[in-house]
Amino acid sequence: MQAIFSKRVGAGFSPSPHRRTRKPRTWRFTPLYDLMTTTTSLHQTKDVVPSFRIASIDLIRGAVMILMAIDHVRVYSGLPAGGPEPGIFFTRWITHFCAPAFLFLAGTSAFFYGRKHADLPRFLIIRGFWLILLELTFLRVAWTFNFEFAQYEMAGVIWAIGWCMILLAGLVKLPLVAVGTIGLVIIAGHNLLDPHLKELIPALADSSLAALWKILYLGFFAGPIQFGDGGPNLIVLYSLVPWIGVMAVGYAFGKILTLAPAQRNRLCLTIGLGATALFLVLRGFNLYGDPRPWGSAAQGPNGAGTMPALFAFLNTTKYPASLNFLLMTLGPTIALIPILEKVRGSLARAISVFGRVPFFFYMLHIPLIHLLALVVSKIRLGDVSSWLFANHPMGNPPPPEGYTWSLAHLYLVWAIAIVMLYFACRWFADFKATRKEWWLRYV
Repeated sequence: MQAIFSKRVGAGFSPSPHRRTRKPRTWRFTPLYDLMTTTTSLHQTKDVVPSFRIASIDLIRGAVMILMAIDHVRVYSGLPAGGPEPGIFFTRWITHFCAPAFLFLAGTSAFFYGRKHADLPRFLIIRGFWLILLELTFLRVAWTFNFEFAQYEMAGVIWAIGWCMILLAGLVKLPLVAVGTIGLVIIAGHNLLDPHLKELIPALADSSLAALWKILYLGFFAGPIQFGDGGPNLIVLYSLVPWIGVMAVGYAFGKILTLAPAQRNRLCLTIGLGATALFLVLRGFNLYGDPRPWGSAAQGPNGAGTMPALFAFLNTTKYPASLNFLLMTLGPTIALIPILEKVRGSLARAISVFGRVPFFFYMLHIPLIHLLALVVSKIRLGDVSSWLFANHPMGNPPPPEGYTWSLAHLYLVWAIAIVMLYFACRWFADFKATRKEWWLRYV
């Protein structure tokens, strides 16, 4: 090895015996994880940090994108969003993991972006407003294939991610521990309002700050936000509390992912299993963390029928996301990080493709699923149902008689959509990996 790094000596050259002999140079090689953990404070001048990807993060992100598509196919199937029937209940329940993982890992991605770029706050603000714009324009049209914006606007998960990024931009200058603590307080503390919601919702909904309260916390339960006499109704599906807390905790969690693999895996298992255990205790004894206690005769969604005890136990509150809901979904997600790190094979690689380009997947899968629903309607009914141009995730007007799909039809359309999306996402992932255009940072 010394010969490789020493200067070349010409043939026949002999160093003078009186010349001082240079001491051989020593070379130190630093492991990658050391380089990832020896940077200065997050907001000071950073060392040069090599980019790296934890394989299980892409795998988890890809898996939740695939699961999310199930529920979005359901929107066009005519099937209800949950209920006491096992197939319908678990079709909805498995998709509950998607939004928490999506927001949490968005925070983690922001952490790693900030390690390599000094413009993190600016990036978060620009991308945040970009996402909000797309939610209110492109995705609004994709859901219904109509341009009647006066009919409604929906503040969905992309809206929530956009606003949470903007709010996170104001937090990232704080110490990392402070960001994580603020996030945890929001997640764990907002259910303190549960006993007062029956009084708060009508009072706040009629106040001068009603629109702000609906965006921050009350959501669609307090009714849509009306813009003028003829303006659209804004349906707030994802209120910002507690999702800003989820993104802030995900941002702080990024530091754990820079640790040596053994330490990182141990912490992920401890945090993930600990959160899951806390969910079982809080939910099992109805101690705290969800406004809807469970019982053997618990009501299903919208009061539709009763649920078996297991279903009632798992039927935690998503809007706004309760502490129990987030423990139930984020606990297993975090615990899977070290477990899936060892998973290899063609299936894992295929799923990871979606995880490398989640935003591209999201923007493409809504119009694709909607198009497939039009095709299914034409094949099954002989005509394209007008219901497919009025229905949306929160409108849910009843489908026409004879339209509703079976679960088998739902999963068949979902599988076709995933196969089609795979080839598009693989192309874009390869394109993005080989190009350096500035706009790719926002896609």
